[in-house]
Amino acid sequence: MRIGIVCPYSFDRPGGVQLHVMDLAEALFARGHQVSVLAPAAPGTTVPGYVTTAGRSLPVRYNGSTARITFGMAAAMRVRKWLREGQFDIVHLHEPGTMSLSVIAMWARLGPTVATFHTSNDHSRIMRIAKPFIKPGYEELDARIAVSPSADRTVKEHLGVAATHIIPNGVDTAAYTDATPVKEWRGTKNAPTIGILGRMDESRKGLDEFLAAIPHVRRRYPRARFLVAGRFSDRIAARAARGGAEVVGELDEGMKARFMSSVDVYCAPNLGGESFGIVLVEAMAAGAAVVASDLVAFRDVATDSEGEACVAMHTVGDSVELAARVNALLGDPEARKELATRGRARAGTFDWRQVAPRIEETYRDAIRMDAEFHPQPAKDTTA
Repeated sequence: MRIGIVCPYSFDRPGGVQLHVMDLAEALFARGHQVSVLAPAAPGTTVPGYVTTAGRSLPVRYNGSTARITFGMAAAMRVRKWLREGQFDIVHLHEPGTMSLSVIAMWARLGPTVATFHTSNDHSRIMRIAKPFIKPGYEELDARIAVSPSADRTVKEHLGVAATHIIPNGVDTAAYTDATPVKEWRGTKNAPTIGILGRMDESRKGLDEFLAAIPHVRRRYPRARFLVAGRFSDRIAARAARGGAEVVGELDEGMKARFMSSVDVYCAPNLGGESFGIVLVEAMAAGAAVVASDLVAFRDVATDSEGEACVAMHTVGDSVELAARVNALLGDPEARKELATRGRARAGTFDWRQVAPRIEETYRDAIRMDAEFHPQPAKDTTA
């Protein structure tokens, strides 16, 4: 198939949706398809060869973080040109609830079109404002994907239209299961390591709760080490250091996997705004015992098909309970090992080898739907 994928967020500073789009493109390439991605990006931004850039973006506060999006007449012209020249068998839009390229492409559709919703947010002012522009086009899509049940609920609540498929984000689990731990980050019986990773300049990632848990853990494990990795400002780094943590800094994808495979316990004390617990899947695949906040999106991945817990969960925002979960795992190495083993098995169900075929089948469904509802006129053979 010739597949066009539209990402609404800029590749200047890749986030979860951008990384998912690139991973999806790579998975589809590996399965023999031709793929082109359209996304905003400032001139000079390094992007893969299959990405067509659609110009500069503007920062907009959205869902607890800052999204860089693009819109306007110039963007619309680029979208239409890309669609026309691509001659795609299927176009896959991401986050058409965001007023960016995906909305433009949804209205400019030339053939079978699928959309994926990533957002899980009960109170999205942007989606409420944009509803009159989004809903009519969304209803005309040939297939609608939500990455989790919570993302599906968000779509229903804001647009009144259910997803036709629930397909999770994919993960290249081999990159995590095969990761080599880093000696400096490995813990010992008396000095275990507890890690957190993410965009710590966003309060919803739970850095404050992580730091607040440190004194409670150190009452039992005085030599415990708390490692903070990810993207954040010097001010955030200084605050983490004052709180008793060791600042690791920003890591590339390979080192991120090694970080997760090194710590005794990985923490995800996020406060909200998550549509899918991909960070949990990554940490579980790396073999870490995971403690996470009890977000709906996290619960979607934290239990296996037999109802067994694969993640130790705590009340959202409760640093004392977070510390108690960490202490319980540190105090029972066998239980910690069993949790990590279940987590790794659960992570395997989100591997691209499982997810990509489901997306392919959704594409085929969409192509059949488009042929049924938008039949091509018969060719005139009388000439």
